[in-house]
Formats: sequence, structure tokens, C-alpha cells
Amino acid sequence: MRKRDHNVLTNAASLLICGLLAGVVVAAAAFPAVAMSGLAAKAGAETFGALPKELTVARAPQISYLLASDGKTPLATMYDENRRDVKFADISENMRNAIIAAEDHDFYNHNGVDLNGVARAFVNNSQTGADRQGASTLTMQYVRMGIAYSATHPADVIAATEDTSARKLREMRYALQLDKEMSKDEILERYLNLAAFGNGAYGVYAASQVYFNKPPKDLKIEEAAMLAGLVKAPTSFDPTTKDGYPHAVARRDYVIDNMVKTGAITQQQAEEAKAVKLVVKGKRAPNGCVATNKNAWGFFCDYFYRWWMSQETFGSTTYDRERRLKSGGYTIITTLDKQAQTGADKAVRDAKSVNSKEAAMIAVVEPGTGRVRALSVNRNFKLDNPDKPKNKPHSDPVQRRKGKLGNYPNTVNPLLTGGDGITGYQAGSVFKMYTIVAALEKGIPLSYTFNAPKQFKSEYIIDRGNPAACAGTHFYCPTNSGLKAGGVQNMWSAFSASINTYFVPLQQQVGAENVVDVAKRLGIQFRQSKDAEFANNKEAAHQWGAFTLGVSQVTPLELANSYATLAADGKYCEPIPVQEIRDLDGNKLDVANPRCEKRFSTEVARAAVDAARCPVGDNSSTSKCGGSRTAAEVKWNVGKPVAGKSGTTDSEKTASLVAMTKQYAVAGILADPDWPQTNVKMKHKTSDGINPPVWQTLKAAMKGKKGIDFEPPGKKISLGDQRTIPGVSCLDLDRAKSRLSGAGFEPIVSSTRVTSDCPAGTAAGTSPSGRTIKGGIVTIVVSAGKASNDNGGGNGRPGNGPSSGPPSSPGRPPDRPGG
Repeated sequence: MRKRDHNVLTNAASLLICGLLAGVVVAAAAFPAVAMSGLAAKAGAETFGALPKELTVARAPQISYLLASDGKTPLATMYDENRRDVKFADISENMRNAIIAAEDHDFYNHNGVDLNGVARAFVNNSQTGADRQGASTLTMQYVRMGIAYSATHPADVIAATEDTSARKLREMRYALQLDKEMSKDEILERYLNLAAFGNGAYGVYAASQVYFNKPPKDLKIEEAAMLAGLVKAPTSFDPTTKDGYPHAVARRDYVIDNMVKTGAITQQQAEEAKAVKLVVKGKRAPNGCVATNKNAWGFFCDYFYRWWMSQETFGSTTYDRERRLKSGGYTIITTLDKQAQTGADKAVRDAKSVNSKEAAMIAVVEPGTGRVRALSVNRNFKLDNPDKPKNKPHSDPVQRRKGKLGNYPNTVNPLLTGGDGITGYQAGSVFKMYTIVAALEKGIPLSYTFNAPKQFKSEYIIDRGNPAACAGTHFYCPTNSGLKAGGVQNMWSAFSASINTYFVPLQQQVGAENVVDVAKRLGIQFRQSKDAEFANNKEAAHQWGAFTLGVSQVTPLELANSYATLAADGKYCEPIPVQEIRDLDGNKLDVANPRCEKRFSTEVARAAVDAARCPVGDNSSTSKCGGSRTAAEVKWNVGKPVAGKSGTTDSEKTASLVAMTKQYAVAGILADPDWPQTNVKMKHKTSDGINPPVWQTLKAAMKGKKGIDFEPPGKKISLGDQRTIPGVSCLDLDRAKSRLSGAGFEPIVSSTRVTSDCPAGTAAGTSPSGRTIKGGIVTIVVSAGKASNDNGGGNGRPGNGPSSGPPSSPGRPPDRPGG
């Protein structure tokens, strides 16, 4: 840092001379046509002494950076002004010398006001026809910019920049005081961080990035000279325009010549620098979610933006919050996992092109933290240009006939997270998980058995004319896919095969309102108005017979987080898109911390996950999954311990799948957001179905990570109160039923017969044999009589086929989720 003379006599002389000049020199410099008198000089001196000298400069707006979870990969930038303050040491000496050569040769020699310059300006500007000269030092220019940036009213901004003697006086007074309080290097640092350089670049850091794609510490002589030359007239000297380019070169060369005059460089260095062809390599900084590092990441960025705008930490109004984001200079490390996000982006586009009206939507959440690791859909995150639209015709025939376009391939709608009219999609049988949790909380174990018929007559009342009603009644009567009987099922096998006529009676037993409450505690928001009417009214919820079959709308993010809560042993965490936020001073903000609470017991959560291992082809030490699994390929492809569930709605208007490990919960929904009543059948296992994108995303996210086994639940919640089944071999059927009933079991008679040593028509044994849950169903196996090489007894186990489920609730169209 160069030394300056702060001698008391020198400063006093400066104040005195400035006061005397105030009435004459300054006014004449600003208004050369005005004749000034001795009286004006005296008045100016008195006025100058009365001016305030304490200057408070508000911190100028700073750009905020969004990074991926690795803390390195750029995601997006957001700003009102593209500016990022840098320290003096991070600004090349070339840049410091260039701005002094361009604006204030005597910067390191004067005391904030260049008296010689003021005098020269006065003499020059007093001459008729002479070009106007300014007398503002870099310190005075900084004062002017600082007052403008600190203004709270437009009139204050005008006052800070209008060409008047009053403004000049104020600048001089403040400049003299600043020069006493701050070093020259500090003033120069602040000036270079505040100045405007055009093309949306404010401050030297943004300017060096925008024009040369490098940090300011690496600027060469010719680059620094060009930037310094821009400060005077950023628009006129804009090197990115055809008209501005030659002016930028001429101004650059002028600055280089002045760098020779100030002794910053030699004449040879100057000639070499001027010989370099001016090439602008950078570009205007991208701004907002429509300009993310990768377009596919725009949906995650938009989710982050909406989250930020909902946080009162950043202001009491949405206006305040947006200003904080775009001017606060935050460094925001988001939760976006580049590996998971890249895998999801590829997976959804492999399944469906961006031009497909079906949307393949994937959300990934980290259990135990709620951190959203990926959001992906086969759409471009961009506004369709209304003048030159690229979007395809609307998929809804009614809207298409009106000439309306669909929201594909381009959209900025929050398809994955909800809001702005996006309420979600029916997800089908993945909702059966919520019934399992409610049953477990009521003390009903996983081994609870029920003989699921092909059609179940429930106690739920619906419209008599509803296709879901039993013929001639107003009772809700769900069926299984293909009208098949489910047979005797427990929670493992019924969940694995997705047996509707098991889950509706189970929901009826525990109370539909309790199942809805479980969904709420797992984070399901019920955005659709009709869903909300049912969910928020206990009496209505009690009659919501089809709820367990997934007729309520849900977003992929809500779905993923609900299952993630169970994978985290019942710890619910609010979905969050950030893992660290630092302000300009490097302070961490607590708002980025996970927000979690225990909402379910560990045993209930582990038991629910144990059942969820069955549908996706996995087993635990306690699982009794049965023979049918709706998405068995997940385990085979991911190769780690997995759990989850698939779901389908009536006529396959949507398809869904959740698959998770201990580290990631991935939810996928395939639907037409523009036309929910689509006539396109949404698929599961085919390459253009929803299953491949889900397991491919999970596989990509888990690459290089160790698989962690799910903890099995305890015996009590899995198997319940086990009782010994009494022997009934060779008893007539009535006596066999009586003996089983007396022992506390619910007997049923098998419709098939097996060979045994017992007389035909009598009981050959039971299924199960040995022990089962108290109150559980015990099937009496009927003997067909003796046969050679028979082994008696038989297991009598009915086949378990896939199902697809019942219609919706009262007043709803008959959707039949399943899968």
C-alpha cells in the first residue's frame, strides 16, 4: 500500500481551499456559463463547512450462487445485479493500474479531492467551445455510487447523480473524510467492486467473468485496460456490439497509453498490449432457473426457488425474500446429487421423449434428512415462446379443438412438487402402505390373515348407480384385477400381490380416517379440493372406502418422502432442497438444517418396510411374501436390499412405483398432466413404462455405495400372538370347524380336495398347520380319500395373482388402482 500524506496542515489546507472553491470553481466546472462573485465564494465556503462528513454506504447487491451437493458443480445463479465482491489482493495489479490511468492519475497522491484537477476543469470549462472536463476523483466517484446504492427513494438516486454544484460539494466533503478514514487500497477495492461495466456486469469480478471468463486476479494488461475503459460509458464502448467494438478498442488503447504516463507499464509493454486483438470470450451471466447449468436441472432449481420464497427467515413478504435471494450474495449448496440427478435425467428420457404427452416423473429423497436428491421429468424447463411456439397440440381433445397447445415439450409448471394449479396424480396401490401402517399402529400384526374374495362387500356407502357398488345396493364393492379371488392372505402376501379385497376390509377394520391420518403424518398434502374435503373431515374420511387404493392425488415428491420416512425408522423430515447456505460473510444459516421429528414408532416403520420388500422382489428374515410380486425386477436390477410398491389406476390412466434403499427413496409416476382422463394406457415393466426409470435411477444413485440391509421388525409386530392350531385330521367338517373356533381361530373350508388317509369329505388337515396368529384364518383342507404315494394333508395354499383394484369414493369416477 502506498503511503499518503495525512499531515494536519495539509488536510486543513484542503478543507479551506475546497471551501473557497466551492462557490466558484465547482459551480463553474458544472455550469461554465454562470458568472460567480466574491459573495458566492464566501457563501460556498460557509456551506461547505456545514456539510455532513459521515458517509454510510449500504452493501451493493450481490449475486447468489447455487451449487450441487458436492459444493463445486454450478447449478444456477440468481441476481438483480451480477456482482460478487472480491478482496484487493484478488484483483490483478494490471486492473488497479488501469483504472487509475483511466480515471484518476493522482489517486495515490491527493487527499480524496484533486485540487489541481478542479482548477484545470474550472479553467477549461470557462472557455467557450472547449470540451467539458470532469474533476471527480476515484474517491468522489465511489462516494457518488455509494450514495446512489444506499438510497431508499428514487428521488435520492437522482440527487446522488444529477449534475449540480450541491452534489459536487457533497462528494468532495465525503471524499476528504473517507480519505482520512480508509487506506487508498480500501477505497480502490470498494470502487472496483461497485462500478458498472455493462452487459449486466457490476464490479470487477463479474466484469472479468462476463468479458473474459476469468477471475480478476488473472487479467492481462490489454484486458484490464478494456475493462477500465468501460466505466466511463459501458454502452458506447460495449465490445460485444458491432458499433461499440471499435470504440472499445480505441478506449482500451487510450487507457494503455495513460498507463505509460502513470509509470505503470513501459512503452514496449504498451505497444505489445495494443497489438493484441480484442477478443471477448465470456458471456452475460445466466440468471434464474430457466438458465441452469443443465436445462433438465431447472425443475429442481424451481423447487428450490419456491422453497426459498416460502421461508420467513428471508423476509416477511415474498418481495423481501426474492430481493434477499437476488441481491444477498449467498452461496447455496443445494441437495441435488449429481449422480442421482444424471441417472434420473437419462432414465426418464430413455422411457419417454420430451415430445411425449406422457410425463415420466421421478423424485428422489434421502431418508433421515428429507434432502431432495433429484427431480426429473421428460420436459424442457422453459417458457414456450408464444410468438414462435414449439409445444405440441393439447392432449385433451376439447382443448385441442380450441386450438390450445399442451405443456410439452416446454413447461415451467411444478409437475413434480405441486403448486400453481398442479395438484398431483392418482398413484394407485402405493397407498396401501398407509393402511399397513395404520393397522400396525392398531396392534394388527403383519401375519394378520383374511380370506380375500374376488369381490368384497364393504360397509362404505356410495351412490347406488356407481359402477363400484354391489348390484342393487349402495355399498362399495371393490374387486381384484381380472375379478380373481385373492384367497387367504397376510399383509406380506397381500401387499406383494396387491390384493384389493384384502386392503379394503383391513382399512375398514382400522378406520379409513386413521389411514388418512397416517398419510397426513407421512407428508401427503391433499392439494386437490375434493381430496381435501374428505381428508379434513373425519366423518367424510371414515367413508372414504377407496382411499387405500390410491384415488387421492399426490406428487412424486410427497410419495418419495412418505416412503423415506418409513425407511428412516419413522422419522419424518420436511423435504428440503438445501444442505448449506452461507451469507457474504461466510456465516452458515440454520434454515438449511434438516427439520425432522419422530412420527411413527421404530417397530411400526420397520414392520411396514418389511412388508414393502415383497413387491419389489426382496425378502427379509421375517418375510412371507407369497408367490406373486408386482415389481420383482427391482431387486434383480438394483442388486441391493430394496423395498417399495407399484400402483395403477383404473384403465391404467396412471402408473407408479416407489423403490428405496436405506439411502434413497425413489418415486415415479407416469401420467398425462394436461389430461388426467387420458385414453393412453400407462405401463409398468416395458421400456416405456414407469418401472425402468425408477429402478434405473435408484441403481445410478447407489452406484459405488454399499447396500445397507433393513432392520427386521420384532416378532410381536410381525407374527402377533401366536397360538397352537389343534389337530382336526379325519374329523367331519362341522366338528373340525367347531374345534378351530373354540381355539380362537376363524375356520374356512377349502374348495379343493387333496388325497389323504382320511375318509373322503372329512378334514385332511389345516393350512397353516402348527401355529398361527390368534384370531387368524385357518383353512380346513378337505380329503379326497386315499391314493397311492399320497402324503396327506397338503398345504391348500391358494394362488396369489396380481390385482388392480376398486373404484373411487362417493362422487368420484370409478378409478380402480392396483398393481
